[in-house]
Amino acid sequence: MTREYRKISWMLWAGVALLLTTLFLALLLAQIRYRTSLGPPLQDLGLVANFALTNQDGHAVSLDALQGHVWIADIIFTRCMGPCLKMTRHMKELQQGLSPKSEARLVTLTTDPDFDTPSVLKKRAEQVGADPNRWMFLTGSKKEISNLAAGSLKLTAVEKKPEEREDPSDLFIHSTIFVIVDRKAHLRGVFQTTGEGIDAQQARTQILAAARRLEHER
Repeated sequence: MTREYRKISWMLWAGVALLLTTLFLALLLAQIRYRTSLGPPLQDLGLVANFALTNQDGHAVSLDALQGHVWIADIIFTRCMGPCLKMTRHMKELQQGLSPKSEARLVTLTTDPDFDTPSVLKKRAEQVGADPNRWMFLTGSKKEISNLAAGSLKLTAVEKKPEEREDPSDLFIHSTIFVIVDRKAHLRGVFQTTGEGIDAQQARTQILAAARRLEHER
């Protein structure tokens, strides 16, 4: 083997090693960036109990319908003229922000089941462009709603006394947070999207990142 041949051979092997090192570093950097995009790890805040409610199409819905899916939930009522409108708009933006490949679901509970019948919720769903395959509006007995909302999801709703109401639509004091549940029905995150000093866009980014992270959990 001539000296020139050994030199060429060494240069080829050095080039291959450099290429492999570059590819390894690029893959490592991509993994770091991907993990960073998923956001920080999420705590386990408790198991969601089973429930029996009704969606906007009048169909019975239990926890089984959401098993295996990451889902994002909030609580509103359709007669609300305050934060509920903003919250529903934020949920619509979450719907738009989810990847078409995502199997995440969106769940909106009502605090006002006496008024928010399935037909009323269906009308609201159609008004806001809710995808019926992804976003469900749920009503039912006050006890069932309370058990799910307050008992499992940390969402509160308190009916105002008539003398405390500022106008006919001022019926409830309720949470303005969004919560996220993992594939195994464990509550994993609580996010505020409205209120003083809250950056709604940043909150939505955090919720979507949490959804991506949970969808990649096994």
